[in-house]
Amino acid sequence: MALINHRAREVHFKLVYFGPGLSGKTTNLQYIHGRLPADRRGRMISIATDHERTLFFDFLPIDLGEVNGFTTRFHLYTVPGQVYYRLSRRAVLTGADGLVFVADSHPARERANRDALDDLDAQLEALGLSAAHAARIPRVFQYNKRDLRAALPIERLRAMLNSGGAPEFEAVASEGRGVGETLKAGCKAVLARISGVSAQAGQAAAAGQATSA
Repeated sequence: MALINHRAREVHFKLVYFGPGLSGKTTNLQYIHGRLPADRRGRMISIATDHERTLFFDFLPIDLGEVNGFTTRFHLYTVPGQVYYRLSRRAVLTGADGLVFVADSHPARERANRDALDDLDAQLEALGLSAAHAARIPRVFQYNKRDLRAALPIERLRAMLNSGGAPEFEAVASEGRGVGETLKAGCKAVLARISGVSAQAGQAAAAGQATSA
């Protein structure tokens, strides 16, 4: 859920990186944070778990423009992928404006990808979101570890995970390949949805005024 800081004239959005354990979510955020200008990023906060870390930081995009005269600020989060951190994932997902699903291209992780996507839907439902509401949250898919010799075919990953035709990108996050493209698509998808909601609200208000007249 977007938050507005009227004093700073900023609108804040939350973009959550989701996916199975060790799929590359942390690697994505570390790469992004390391490449952003210091004056446009916040401090990276890390919460250690047994095998992964929950990371988050905020940044000011340079080339995505404004929303009704307000500067946009995005807060990026990862979630721990292990099954037993389900409640932690739910907490991080609260108020998400957009989702990036990082899939692991290793053949041995095929089931883990599917289970993680099912868990995402279950967590959104547990937060009280209807299926229709959850479907309106913008999603971007990243198929990571494409440098693996036996990487799962993109067509197979797409059929299993992205039947809705959301934006998708191949990536090797450890080398930075596909990381920036994924982030930019996620940010743009969030802004496009907000612009669409604002336009619908404006049309509804105009119709209400016309009816009153």
